[in-house]
Amino acid sequence: MTNPPPRPAATPDPADTPDPTNTPVSTDTPDAAVASGPAGTPGSTGAPAAPGTPASPDLALSFDTVAAQYAAARPSYPPELFDAIQELAALDLRGARVLDVGAGTGIATRLLRDRGARTVAVEPGPGMGAELRRSLPDVPLVRAVGDALPFADASVDLVTYAQSWHWTDPARSVPEALRVLRPGGALAVWWNVPDPDAAWTVAQEARLQKALPGYHRHGVSTDAPALMAALGLPTTPVVRRLHWSRRIPVDLHLDHLSSRSYFAVLGPERSAPILAAERAHVLARFPDGIVDDAYVLELTVLRKPAP
Repeated sequence: MTNPPPRPAATPDPADTPDPTNTPVSTDTPDAAVASGPAGTPGSTGAPAAPGTPASPDLALSFDTVAAQYAAARPSYPPELFDAIQELAALDLRGARVLDVGAGTGIATRLLRDRGARTVAVEPGPGMGAELRRSLPDVPLVRAVGDALPFADASVDLVTYAQSWHWTDPARSVPEALRVLRPGGALAVWWNVPDPDAAWTVAQEARLQKALPGYHRHGVSTDAPALMAALGLPTTPVVRRLHWSRRIPVDLHLDHLSSRSYFAVLGPERSAPILAAERAHVLARFPDGIVDDAYVLELTVLRKPAP
């Protein structure tokens, strides 16, 4: 593998990294690389609509304004996801050293930890990081971005991105992941996307695309394998698709919608009429107020070649 391009400075933020005198951290936890520069400064990111192009900082960090809502309303992930990661990565999560990058409020971080992984959360947003610290005080948290991981070479077994890889520049984040992975380790990226086989979700996505400027319809989730393959790496990504659903009240469904970046940057006043219209559409389909929230989980795994 060729050397990755120079990395911009990124460093753990003392305010967001658990105090080792108060939080037990394994001595095998990857050490942060020495770097200078402000903590938590987003690096070069990729816009969800066009991976590899500069992202809007308003979109990239908009989740900070809805962090608590994000934590409460966003869907989790089925157990089959982690079974698939173990299979495709040829890895036992129990005891594995994992970086969960773009960890947000810690939805995937918690599940990885519960599987026995020694997980470090990496999150650039102070609001999202604060929500993660509140719910997972025992998990080490570093403020950084995937394009510049402040961790030592070959120091982890697995790098994960749950709903967040589209905010990176693949030409930087993939080599960074491979750099910090041990030989034979793996990069796993995944997204929950509205199930295209469910007619009502297809209709909702069409309405949102019309109502919200720049709405991207989740294209990156299916583009991930091609984006990785285009980098000319000596390894081939593999893909797994999982169908699953959850039944939730209509208010929680609408909270989920409004936690998306496109709603967050609009603000409550401009979002309100769009959400009101969606409430009417959803209740016409689910008059009892319980929504069958159907998803396809798109998983891509890229393994680092072993010697």
